Amino acid sequence: MTNGIGDVVDEHTWRSALDELRTREKAATRELDAIAAARRRLPVVELPDYTLIGPDGPIRLVDIFDGRPQLIVYHHMWNDGAEFQCGGCTSFTSQFTRLDFLDNYDARFVIVTNGPIDEALAYRRKVGNRMEWYSSSESSFGADMDAAPGEGFGLNTFVRDGDTVYRAWHTNGRGVEQLAHTFPLIDALPWGRQEEWQDSPTGWPQRPTYSGWLDSPDVANLYGPDSDS
Repeated sequence: MTNGIGDVVDEHTWRSALDELRTREKAATRELDAIAAARRRLPVVELPDYTLIGPDGPIRLVDIFDGRPQLIVYHHMWNDGAEFQCGGCTSFTSQFTRLDFLDNYDARFVIVTNGPIDEALAYRRKVGNRMEWYSSSESSFGADMDAAPGEGFGLNTFVRDGDTVYRAWHTNGRGVEQLAHTFPLIDALPWGRQEEWQDSPTGWPQRPTYSGWLDSPDVANLYGPDSDS
């Protein structure tokens, strides 16, 4: 295996190797199904009646569901007054441009940040984000959901019964990565992510971790109001 090309073999040998890998891929799929089943059986915790800030002012958390029983919240990292916010968060959320399919699952997906709502909405426009944004700058919601100011990002799911909201699931770090479509596509490429930490054959392209990711200015240039997209 040199120069980024695997061993060249005949069709039969290639299919045998593919079948062997497929067995492992199928096992991983079944394990993910089992994890999802366990997630559906997680207990929930009742939440207080949080009030966040939306484009039109204060709004109760239960009203962010917009009548649906389920809600996904991505907690976007934030630094007050910064020209550009977290590149990973900005790139991750830029993927979600068509969320209407969630209507068929009685769910909604929104962004909550600890930043002031005016700054948050301005940044949303700047980078061409399509999701609805809310601010927890005037409540403890972000901190209580494991995404306190200055601490990091995360994703939570919630379910409601009438006006009572329950926290159902939380993840952060590479757990959030599993919900993206970018990394599965890149990981399927012959060279993968080409990052230093990955197990690749000797001599294959590799570069510093994160160096291939779109940063916030890249996202703004591609999808913001002054882009051609």
